[in-house]
Amino acid sequence: MKNLIYIIQIVISILLMISILVQQKGSGLGAGFGGDNAIYRTKRGAEKFIFRFTIILAVLFLATSLANLFVE
Repeated sequence: MKNLIYIIQIVISILLMISILVQQKGSGLGAGFGGDNAIYRTKRGAEKFIFRFTIILAVLFLATSLANLFVE
């Protein structure tokens, strides 16, 4: 059972890394040097889906990590 949790956790972590890397930040490197784009905009379409998918994956990763503590 513990091996199955390890495999699920690895798959979730890879998907989580991919979903974080796919998300775009509008300002690029400019924000790192003090340039800030103060335009408010909402997430729509695929960007909103990826944002919510990332949150779900993070919660699942946390749940599998906690399950890993309690499963023998």
